[in-house]
Amino acid sequence: MGDLMKNNKHRGPSFDEFLEEDGILEEVNAAALKKIIAYHLKLHMEKYGITQTEMAKLLKTSRPAVKRLLDPNNYSVTLLTFNRAASLLGKKININFVDTDDLDQARHTKSKK
Repeated sequence: MGDLMKNNKHRGPSFDEFLEEDGILEEVNAAALKKIIAYHLKLHMEKYGITQTEMAKLLKTSRPAVKRLLDPNNYSVTLLTFNRAASLLGKKININFVDTDDLDQARHTKSKK
């Protein structure tokens, strides 16, 4: 299958390019990050046997607030709150910038707007 993709002259844009053309790339990336962080927080809470009620007490907040924290579709949670929750579990959140395009292309795209 790999050779088929290499030899296809009519290959379309990448998925990221498609999302960027629709103007939703940043939103999709942010949603993916939220889901990943919520998933890992839930995983570590389960690992240490910490319930949502216990996490709420540790964070000095309500159980519904913790439920929002763990909801992969709720984007209103701040990084500060995630960081506090991770810290209570003896963890820290590590977010990295990775190269996607060269800076000239990013500037070119920005100047078109």
